[in-house]
Amino acid sequence: MRFRTKRKKRCIIACIAVVILGGMQFVPVQRNKSSGMSSSDFMNVYQVPDAIQNKLRVACYDCHSNNTRYSWYNNIQPVAWLLERHVSLGKAELDFSVWKDYSVRRKRTKLKSIISQIDEGAMPLSTYTLLHRDAVFSKEEKELVLEWLQQLRDSL
Repeated sequence: MRFRTKRKKRCIIACIAVVILGGMQFVPVQRNKSSGMSSSDFMNVYQVPDAIQNKLRVACYDCHSNNTRYSWYNNIQPVAWLLERHVSLGKAELDFSVWKDYSVRRKRTKLKSIISQIDEGAMPLSTYTLLHRDAVFSKEEKELVLEWLQQLRDSL
């Protein structure tokens, strides 16, 4: 008798969980996707070499611009909510889409931070590179990007 009661409780809990998870799928998420690149975007402000431009787009722009590339798993709740929160926090820290609007002092500070975080391996986040292997910096890519960013910072 006791076994049936436990089994019944587990079944009820499982059914409730399925209903809640199913219902969550109908709650929409605000997508971080603009129709194009703004004139204030980092790539439009500077003449960024193609190799560096491509690496920044792949490694940085999903979380730090208005143009996030969405994968299939972003259609599943609660993953979509977590990712959108992550993107909004990333953009609050650094937003390449409004780069032109930053003061020179802020640009220098942001470049210094970008350089140190890439150099230390803090960015892109390991949780991001786990699913986006193309965002991982090779030694050569890291050196190339860091050298160019340092030159840009020094020229400001």
